[in-house]
Amino acid sequence: MARLRAPGGCPWDREQTFDTIKPYTLEETYEVLEAIDNRDWPELTGELGDLLLQVLFYSQMANEEGHFSVDDVLDRLSNKLVDRHPHVFGEVKADTPAEVLRNWEALKAQEKEKKKRLAESEGKKTEQAGGAQSDHAQSVLAGVSSKMPALMEAYKLSSRAAHVGFDWPEMEGLFAKLEEETLELREELKAAPMLHSKGQSVGEGIAGSGKPQVPPEVRERLENEVGDLFFVMVNIARFLALDPESALRKTNRKFKRRFQWMEERLRESGRAPQQASMDELETLWQEAKQQEKRA
Repeated sequence: MARLRAPGGCPWDREQTFDTIKPYTLEETYEVLEAIDNRDWPELTGELGDLLLQVLFYSQMANEEGHFSVDDVLDRLSNKLVDRHPHVFGEVKADTPAEVLRNWEALKAQEKEKKKRLAESEGKKTEQAGGAQSDHAQSVLAGVSSKMPALMEAYKLSSRAAHVGFDWPEMEGLFAKLEEETLELREELKAAPMLHSKGQSVGEGIAGSGKPQVPPEVRERLENEVGDLFFVMVNIARFLALDPESALRKTNRKFKRRFQWMEERLRESGRAPQQASMDELETLWQEAKQQEKRA
């Protein structure tokens, strides 16, 4: 990587910046996840290499600017693994995964407090800014990035809150919450007459856009209610120790696989999905499901 970025190296690599590489990092991460879901070990080997390349790229650019090197990255990771596993490298006792997680969160909180004290001692904060940042630094939700996928962010936020006791005591409470949020969404829909006007279905809209005419304030309320539904579903996944992002990704692929099977059957008769009735599409969908069960 140093050679690629050096004078006489690759013109494309030389012109890259932290910001231009970011999209590739996200893309490579998702390709790693897909290879894992497919249990495609040869593909995963290559995808992990591509992901590692992102680390090397950022480290080399940082080294060129005098910030840090890849050695610093690895040293810091090694130290973190030792520091956060005192039950392995030290004398702390942790016999269950739950105890390990509690220790992990406690150690992270100590690290944040240490960083805050260090920053204050070096005079990096004004008195006013220091107070505001201190409040956020003490939050159990501090450090959950808003840049990650929303399902993952919701999972992490609710997990952090659950670690301090803000959680449903049992699964049934989540289903009751899901019913409550569904009812609230249905009430908002009743208050949006443009979604029920005669002659226009929700799927039509202006110029075939597929979106109904909804005033901004109504759309915002609907968005809030749909968001609440998603959040409850994420918590159901968390209660079941499931990754909501992975679960939805698998459902997406299942939908794609079944729909494409339907398209193939229609193509055999010289038609496209839009030329079939809803009843026929539903019949084909059920056949696609049965095909998967028999496979």
